[in-house]
Amino acid sequence: MTSPAEQIASSPVALPDQERMRKPGKRENHFFRWLCLSTTWLSVVVLLVLLVSVTRSAWGWLDLQFLTSFDSRLPRRAGILAGLLGTMWVILLTMLFSVPIGVGAAIYLEEYASNNWLANLIRLNLANLAGVPSIVYGILGLTVFVRMFGLFGPRGTIQRYTGIEINGLFWLDSLQGYLIPLPFGRVVLSGALTLSLLILPVIIIASQEALRAIPPSLRHASLALGATRWQTIRHQILPAATPGIMTGVILAISRAIGETAPLVIVGAMAFVNFAPGNVDSLAEIQRHPQGLLKAPFDTFTVVPIQIFFWVQKFKSEYKSVAAAGIVVLLIILLLLNGLAILIRNRYSKHLRW
Repeated sequence: MTSPAEQIASSPVALPDQERMRKPGKRENHFFRWLCLSTTWLSVVVLLVLLVSVTRSAWGWLDLQFLTSFDSRLPRRAGILAGLLGTMWVILLTMLFSVPIGVGAAIYLEEYASNNWLANLIRLNLANLAGVPSIVYGILGLTVFVRMFGLFGPRGTIQRYTGIEINGLFWLDSLQGYLIPLPFGRVVLSGALTLSLLILPVIIIASQEALRAIPPSLRHASLALGATRWQTIRHQILPAATPGIMTGVILAISRAIGETAPLVIVGAMAFVNFAPGNVDSLAEIQRHPQGLLKAPFDTFTVVPIQIFFWVQKFKSEYKSVAAAGIVVLLIILLLLNGLAILIRNRYSKHLRW
């Protein structure tokens, strides 16, 4: 007859891993973990394959001549300079319009607006507008900015006049005697205003989340020490929320850079061999500074539209030109995303709460 100690010693001992696997739900949890991991790595592999394929097609075509030349009917002479300058103008004006309005709206909704039905309605509409397809914004920009609901006469070109109505065309006084045509027409300003409408909901929501993440104790402490509400926002809340706000702004701008449908509807051109306002270098700005005033009211193209135009070409060489344009666009987007990470990390080091 065996003793109790011998019975315990002779009985099989379950290992910790085996015991965990026997518990209800552990096997499903293990399977789901590996499923998510496999899906993630599959997406990464597909992305790497696409990047390698595009880079191989662009090899030998992406050089200094491609970056400093305008588009051409010959593939070897085709460049992306018009698209880069057009993108620069559109994005600069988009940031000028959308960032102050977006951040200001977020500050009002989070710091000043009371929790009533109107504020809740605005927040609900912002959440809905963030998911609206971009082509809808393009139709809106065509109606409002390009045509201005048809309230004005046909659009002419910028000329040096002193009157407001010239040959049936309507003009608005601008700087140095230049006049702004109404409606704007298919120009840089119309594209920038359309993209501003597109990214405004994203900037507002991202800024709201950044402001909401600040602990209420920081506000209470500042107000208890005698600071006004604006002083609290200016010196305490905004510096602490800057990493989140800047990250949201840069990601929204990255989305605007890659948009094609709204600008196609607004009327961005596919083949352009000039820069907006004919300003293609710093020397040109020094010789003709008035070109900076003309540029927002000039026709334009952007990098995504140029890529779309090259892909549709029948010559096989244009496929390589389009691949080179895709690489340039990817580099711009990676630089912007890297800038967002840098800003977030830099400002996060100075937070003291």
